[in-house]
Amino acid sequence: MILSSSQLRRAAALQEKIEDMQQELAQLLSGSSKSASTPSSTTEKPAKKKRVMSAAARKKIADAQRKRWAKQKSAAPAAEKKAK
Repeated sequence: MILSSSQLRRAAALQEKIEDMQQELAQLLSGSSKSASTPSSTTEKPAKKKRVMSAAARKKIADAQRKRWAKQKSAAPAAEKKAK
């Protein structure tokens, strides 16, 4: 069976319509509200939840950092005096 170019174009258009309708049917059956035709919707990783730190934990970390800064500042002048 030999098809003309117009018949081939018509067949390609029908094939595309069939694929679109199959995707729409799959979307309806799965209950998904997003378009099934977008490949990124199936390959995207879920967004990570933002980490939330309690106020007490932030205070504890800040106090520890201030303690480290104070220790470093007190050690720096002593080292400079010894170098002179």
